Amino acid sequence: MDWLNTLGIAMGSAWLSGINLYAAVGTLGLLQRYGWVQLPGDLTILSNWWVIGIAVLLYAVEFVADKVPVVDSVWDAVHTFIRVPAGAILATSAFAHFDPAVRVAALLAGGSLALSSHGTKASVRLAANTSPEPVSNIFLSLVEDALTIGMSFLMAFHPVVLIGVVLVFLAIAVWLARRIARALKRLFQPRTV
Repeated sequence: MDWLNTLGIAMGSAWLSGINLYAAVGTLGLLQRYGWVQLPGDLTILSNWWVIGIAVLLYAVEFVADKVPVVDSVWDAVHTFIRVPAGAILATSAFAHFDPAVRVAALLAGGSLALSSHGTKASVRLAANTSPEPVSNIFLSLVEDALTIGMSFLMAFHPVVLIGVVLVFLAIAVWLARRIARALKRLFQPRTV
């Protein structure tokens, strides 16, 4: 696999891990397991049945937890310490057969991408929790699940395209972060009567 495809899979898997780590790992593992894609570097480990099984089991737990207001924010807070390092490890694993300096760069970039997607997801979900109805949480969670699984397929078959998707996401994330920060600031400001 050439370096550009490896970059697409490395950065794509890191980005998706920030949104839904378990869905991304399970999907990539199944795609590799059934021979639909050849993952680069040490990402081939994802095709082991025990890795797929753990990913699918944890995805099932997250599927339920992510639909419940407030529980989803607690889940996201805890997963800050899981998704971000996992994204860094996935990116580094894709470059396992490259120079150590490239692997370190992949580690840093992958962790940063995972943090940006996770931070955007957690912020949007926190903002949705201010709404009294649970429908928005369920809708957002289903969109995240579909996005993660769909983008995992796209990454597997067209990794270079996913680089463009990630770059667009980063631009949207910066724009969205500013809007969410302003909205949260207004929400928590003391009101004058």
